[in-house]
Amino acid sequence: MTEYYIMEKFDPEQFVMNEVLTSTECIELLGITRARLSSLIRKKKIVPIKKGGVQLYLKQDMLKKKAELEALRLKYRPYEY
Repeated sequence: MTEYYIMEKFDPEQFVMNEVLTSTECIELLGITRARLSSLIRKKKIVPIKKGGVQLYLKQDMLKKKAELEALRLKYRPYEY
């Protein structure tokens, strides 16, 4: 059986707007401080995309990290929830 796939035109600008985060957006999404973000980068827990002095992050990766951080917060700081 032959399968057909309809390919949509790839819009790089739309991809960047929807799937890429800046450091500030990443901090807000994860609910952490800039110092904590720097610590996670140094420990290689988060790997940014560096381009022209700007660090960018894939939204999908940050959503996974957010779930991981929330699970750790619940485990080690249950009194906050």
